[in-house]
Amino acid sequence: MQQCRQLLMIRPVNFGYNAETAVNNAFQMDTGQVQEAALREFDNFVNLLRRHQVNVLVIEDSPEPFTPDSIFPNNWISFQEHARIFLYPMFAPNRRMERKPGVLETIKNRFRVHEIVDLSPYENEGHFLEGTGSLVLDRDNKIAFTCHSPRTSEKVIKEFCRLSGYTAFCFHATDQRGMPIYHTNVMMCVADHYVVICLDSITDMAERENLLTQFRLTGKEVIPITQDQLDHFAGNMLQVMNTDGESLLIMSSQAYHSLNREQVTRLEKYNPILHTPLETIESAGGGSARCMLAEVFLAPV
Repeated sequence: MQQCRQLLMIRPVNFGYNAETAVNNAFQMDTGQVQEAALREFDNFVNLLRRHQVNVLVIEDSPEPFTPDSIFPNNWISFQEHARIFLYPMFAPNRRMERKPGVLETIKNRFRVHEIVDLSPYENEGHFLEGTGSLVLDRDNKIAFTCHSPRTSEKVIKEFCRLSGYTAFCFHATDQRGMPIYHTNVMMCVADHYVVICLDSITDMAERENLLTQFRLTGKEVIPITQDQLDHFAGNMLQVMNTDGESLLIMSSQAYHSLNREQVTRLEKYNPILHTPLETIESAGGGSARCMLAEVFLAPV
């Protein structure tokens, strides 16, 4: 199933600008002390999801070790089929400390976990793969879409695919400044019957056509966004299912307001849209709504 029915979110205690990740995240800006504002945005986001009957497990982060990006758990952990957890190698050393035993213990106490696949030792070789930031997964068709970046190693992609049964579909994508896009999930979102993607970021026409052919083969409508919309996090969306079995598309308010009427209409043909203001988190952290959500494809104990 493409859509999950359970989300994990990490409530921050030390959120802020991370200089270690800013070296290749063009979205980040040093905005000073922002923990209090980020916490309000986080809590409002959780409340919005719960009001729409979306199951959210919130785990409070710990003050130590210092992890300013813990609000983005989808980069270091993912939950795959057959009760498996994957742990990922992270580019920034201080993000590696987000793999806290307390978070894993909470998950294991609530859900059935048969195996933890730990890819983090690749950090020692300088190879990284930042979870469902690097990997945009078509779960129904077992395809892992990835754009090349310093945070997305082909070596680790191959290992992930070998262990998970996915097929990799790799391509190059750049922002308006010609820099590699750091995470695939800021330029594309795969849903059940459609794909939101910034085709303009894929300058190799052969790669672009190969992607479009793949989407046609899997029967997904392509809803393009522009580079300007990408800069407003319009690619950073996630489709989920609530307890009533209703599909919902989640994004930030900045992303939503960057869309035009035709794009909104095409998206709402498939599902209602939920959006919430995340400007502090987006500017200081360089990530948006999708980055804050780890999909839990595990059965409860």
